[in-house]
Amino acid sequence: MDTEFYFTFSEPLVCTAIHNGHSLSTPVKDNCGLPEDDRAREEDLRTGYFTRIGVNRIVQNRSRFEYDLNRTRDRAFYLDPGDAWGLVVRKELPDKELIENCLTHYDIFYRRVRLFFKEMLKCYSSFCVLDIHSYNHHRRGPDEPLDDPAKNPEIILGTSNMPQKWFPLVDQLRERLTSYEFMGRRLDVRINIKFPGGHFPRWIHDNYGNRVCAVAIEFKKIFMNEWTGEFYPEVLRELRQVLKSTKPFILKQFNV
Repeated sequence: MDTEFYFTFSEPLVCTAIHNGHSLSTPVKDNCGLPEDDRAREEDLRTGYFTRIGVNRIVQNRSRFEYDLNRTRDRAFYLDPGDAWGLVVRKELPDKELIENCLTHYDIFYRRVRLFFKEMLKCYSSFCVLDIHSYNHHRRGPDEPLDDPAKNPEIILGTSNMPQKWFPLVDQLRERLTSYEFMGRRLDVRINIKFPGGHFPRWIHDNYGNRVCAVAIEFKKIFMNEWTGEFYPEVLRELRQVLKSTKPFILKQFNV
């Protein structure tokens, strides 16, 4: 299954991990020009784990290298290095049928989201979406220094084209994240540094205006070794707890 949708409609919060996926269909995998490790490094693996703080969840299992749900449809299928940070994604140019098949799944995703959001808005006058991602901070190589922490916060909140109505909520969300004692210290949490949010939250705000607040959340990959792929379970658990600690505040903003 490309995407898993879990909805009970019992709270005004939806947690999503649309870059969580790693799997590729056979024809796309056969034509993939990237070693699996290099591909995994650019995916947001384990972000589905963070969505478990909520009961309404969307988790993508198909890799962004098949179709990227956080880009507009015309850019969702990577064709050349310019689409993917200079990486050679395809061994050869795919035929149009394969590309359109991938984009059909992209269309199905957005149709299904509309259906679930329609039901959410029958239950609540408004609700919140946490669009969860992760990002690399060790790009220069396994034996090179980490990227400058002054330019790479541990958590980034992206507001994209968010209506101003929700700005105070995001400011308070940042304050709550920074106030959490994370493994004996405070986390560096900033707004719209590097990643203001991609197509998915923009699409949400374009279609639902003031009724849905979609916050893009980027976790710096302090929970893993980007080059070996090793994950640190204790750090993952604690980061999820940090996010979970904000849930009572979020629900209160939506009258629950």
